[in-house]
Amino acid sequence: MSNDKMREEFEVKFPLPAGVAWKDSIGMYEVVDIWKLDKPATIGMYNWLWEGWQASRALIVIELPPSPEVPEDPEDAIDDSHMDAYHSAVQMRKDCSKAIKAAGLKVKP
Repeated sequence: MSNDKMREEFEVKFPLPAGVAWKDSIGMYEVVDIWKLDKPATIGMYNWLWEGWQASRALIVIELPPSPEVPEDPEDAIDDSHMDAYHSAVQMRKDCSKAIKAAGLKVKP
């Protein structure tokens, strides 16, 4: 998952407090309007929540089933449809890995 996607999910679960916004250059949330903050500690607590959210995602590692082995040609094969199934399975595994990473999680090598 890109950091933006992970941050988007975080902000759905923990809506941005008034007066706070994300700042790319520092990689964290900052006060943009001090008069809208409910209390000064809000920004620190919100950044702590964000750090905890990232750390929780970093610990999750998904293990996919092993890649299929290349099949042998059957003796009475008329076509190579068995290879189509193999290539589909390999591609599906790649697609799953990509989707898991896009969600900000790790895939066990």
